[in-house]
Amino acid sequence: MSEDFFQGYKGEALAVLKKFNVRVWGQTKIKTSRGDFEGTVLPRSENDDDKHIVIKIATGYNVGIDTNNVIEMAETGYKKANYKIPEKEFPYSKSLPNVKLIGTGGTIASRLDYRTGAVIPAFSPGELYGAVPELADICNLKTEKLFAVFSENMGPEQYKKLAIAIGKEIENGVDGIVIGHGTDTLHHTAAALTYMIQNPPVPIVLVGSQRSSDRPSSDAALNLMHACTAAAYGEIAEVMVCMFGPTSDEYGFLHRGTRVRKMHSSYRSTFRTIGDVPLATITRKGVNPIKKDFNPRRKDRNVKILPYFEEKVAMIYYYPNMQPDMIDSLVDNGYKGIIIIGTGLGHVNKPLYPAIERAHKKGVSIFMTVQTLWGYVHMFVYDTGRDLMSMGVVPAANMLPEAAYIKLGWALGQTNDMEEVKKIMLTPINDEITKREPYNGYLIYQGGVPEVEAFIRKVRK
Repeated sequence: MSEDFFQGYKGEALAVLKKFNVRVWGQTKIKTSRGDFEGTVLPRSENDDDKHIVIKIATGYNVGIDTNNVIEMAETGYKKANYKIPEKEFPYSKSLPNVKLIGTGGTIASRLDYRTGAVIPAFSPGELYGAVPELADICNLKTEKLFAVFSENMGPEQYKKLAIAIGKEIENGVDGIVIGHGTDTLHHTAAALTYMIQNPPVPIVLVGSQRSSDRPSSDAALNLMHACTAAAYGEIAEVMVCMFGPTSDEYGFLHRGTRVRKMHSSYRSTFRTIGDVPLATITRKGVNPIKKDFNPRRKDRNVKILPYFEEKVAMIYYYPNMQPDMIDSLVDNGYKGIIIIGTGLGHVNKPLYPAIERAHKKGVSIFMTVQTLWGYVHMFVYDTGRDLMSMGVVPAANMLPEAAYIKLGWALGQTNDMEEVKKIMLTPINDEITKREPYNGYLIYQGGVPEVEAFIRKVRK
């Protein structure tokens, strides 16, 4: 049997497939020492191990079968995947708003071929219409794939190009912008665009999905519909993140770009506004503001684009017994700015003091944030904090560490003057620093407590 039938398989897994004459995309029944399985054999990445055979079962989930447990396999059918999604011309309506979808990489939406188990990416307007036809009822959609990178590879180069591209779309008269983005660093990009695109006249909505479209619980299509609705009709003209609200699909949230953070590795409701409440809820019927203070949609095309970023900026998460060479090495390698994520109200150990003093004297801008995420830096309370301030460390109020890191890179991209950098850092652009945190801006309930469990039983879907 040709190697073309065993895409990505090697070693023991390849030997098992060949032994039982089972191909990739073959429907198969597998008898193992841990039970019987039935599904479609899926391809494997060249970086995957050679100990497992992966199949898609009837529920839509993928299961890895340990080759050591396989007793028998039998191919019962075969249908090779078609990677071309059928395109339908995206309809145009004069009565609908015009939205531009900018892709940065990954799959914005996709269609699952249930016969083969293949997830087929969709991005062009025609492909998106074929995958999520509901979009045609929301807006006129044009797309542009600006990058093709995983979110962990997004950085200053991409931030700047995105800001410039968005500025041009606003100038051309678009009614709203959606940015498809991987979820892992979505909040970093949201912060960068908030600083680089100031006072926009239209909504700029970043959206991703926690679960791919081949899973029954995928959030991809609904998130995309919500994002397009917010971009097309929403009155909030800011950089926002649009993702699931609760774990159910009742509504999504619109989070302000500088106060949002990914808080769970796999939950669909992973994104939370920290130290405040979200801007709004979003359904397919429209945007329902929670906060009353926001930048409103306007008819003009005026926007300030500031695409600056200094790459020699670091973020250090303090841990007990951190050694001074951590700071020294950054200075020796030409870093111009450091965000420290300190303990408590903004503290580090005394052995770091000399290194921090040396860094400050060499012109390195150093700012303090807190590991607790919620709350403010208060460095004047204890001797430790006062000592650090005397060495040049600047408290960053209640800025989230990631938002502070991005802002410091943005500030140093404009000036090397330490006082000017400090002024930029401590002047709020859009709630990265707030005057206070509302009483309902900090809600973390502890499971197992009777009153909490009683509450959860009332709201859990």
